[in-house]
Amino acid sequence: MNKTELIQEIADKADGSKSEAQRFFEAFEDVVTSALKKDDQVQITGFGKFYVQKREAREGVNPQTKEKMKIPASKVPKFTAGNALKDSIK
Repeated sequence: MNKTELIQEIADKADGSKSEAQRFFEAFEDVVTSALKKDDQVQITGFGKFYVQKREAREGVNPQTKEKMKIPASKVPKFTAGNALKDSIK
């Protein structure tokens, strides 16, 4: 399912318009993105948790040239599914 299909599904389930569903979905994206930029987490009980994980700098190997290279420290967004979501797909 891609973003367009998801928005259409939300509109259908909520018995609303596609433009309204898109507005709400974009607002959700903005809220989660803003929270993660501030190193906050967004926890939705039963659904899951969005958070930022910090990766330390490390040394890696370029697979094409086999040269050693430094991989800088970074932050990556993560999502952990909640128990209700996990249980619903068993």
